[in-house]
Amino acid sequence: MFKRKKAVPQPQGPLTEESLKQWLTDYLAVHAEIPRDTIDTQKTFESYGLDSRVAVQVSGALEKIVERRLSPGLLYEYQSIDALSQYLAKELRLTP
Repeated sequence: MFKRKKAVPQPQGPLTEESLKQWLTDYLAVHAEIPRDTIDTQKTFESYGLDSRVAVQVSGALEKIVERRLSPGLLYEYQSIDALSQYLAKELRLTP
């Protein structure tokens, strides 16, 4: 009936803005069922068809990666992969 999506592996090595960006790109490719190399990290999540249900799933998966509680509304506040990964890197003090 419902097909279960493939799990996206957690980033390997130290958590960085770039590793978050790569993970978000992989997650979007799997869940939107589009080739990874066609994803523009500056386009909005909404332009790829992500709805509120998926936004909650993304924030839940991100919580496991960053080991911190996150708002499900993050994808609406930071509407692109670039914006969200930059915010998280700053919030988690991953950048100097």
